Amino acid sequence: MMKQRIGRSWLLMLMHGMLGIGAIIGGIILIIDPSGSMVNLPASLLENSPFASFLFPGIILLLVLGVMPTMIAISLICYIHWGLGERLNLYPDRYWAWTFSLYTGFALIIWIMAQVYWIQDVSIIHLVYFAWGVGIQVVSLLPGVQRIYSK
Repeated sequence: MMKQRIGRSWLLMLMHGMLGIGAIIGGIILIIDPSGSMVNLPASLLENSPFASFLFPGIILLLVLGVMPTMIAISLICYIHWGLGERLNLYPDRYWAWTFSLYTGFALIIWIMAQVYWIQDVSIIHLVYFAWGVGIQVVSLLPGVQRIYSK
């Protein structure tokens, strides 16, 4: 059982919370309007991608970069036990949400790299979110943060 800790990494929680809320909103919008017109995304962005509409990217955005980081942020605050999270935790000496923080950083980096590959263009927003993914990983790997979330 996870020891109750006094310390928290507020920066890590904030990074996950902001990412999660933004991705939930963006994912819902793309699911409601898979044409992308609601957020001024031209259909031409999908030309080199395997997707016919923004529906599937919207679902991925909602679940992987929306719901998951939000769950992680809450779990980093409350130390929620999650059996599946524990089983998928590659670092059993760390709290599962800490490990999933690293997973989320990788997911965000992969998401941005896939966008850049399919769109064949890089914009400032890509650079910001790429840096955000790296930032989540860097903050997660700080020795003080690792100590906070070690078992």
